[in-house]
Amino acid sequence: MPQASNQPTVLSLDAGTHALCTCGLSKNGAFCDGSHQGTDKTPHILKLDTAKTIVSCSCGSSSNMPFCDGSHSQIGNTQSTPWWKFWA
Repeated sequence: MPQASNQPTVLSLDAGTHALCTCGLSKNGAFCDGSHQGTDKTPHILKLDTAKTIVSCSCGSSSNMPFCDGSHSQIGNTQSTPWWKFWA
């Protein structure tokens, strides 16, 4: 199941353990609410020693989950012919 958004989410998190949604079904935004039950997805558990602001992947394509690595910019990005070449 794809994530709800292809844009990254900025999260200001307190120190502690956070369960981040990976299924895109959570009604609790970026945080897991158990909606993944019955799917093959599980939340990403992030443990922080100190409070931190992160940029969380929302598209599911990052190779550095749960952090955004810019992969969302490649989703649906196909090479197309420039408009001026249609009339050449």
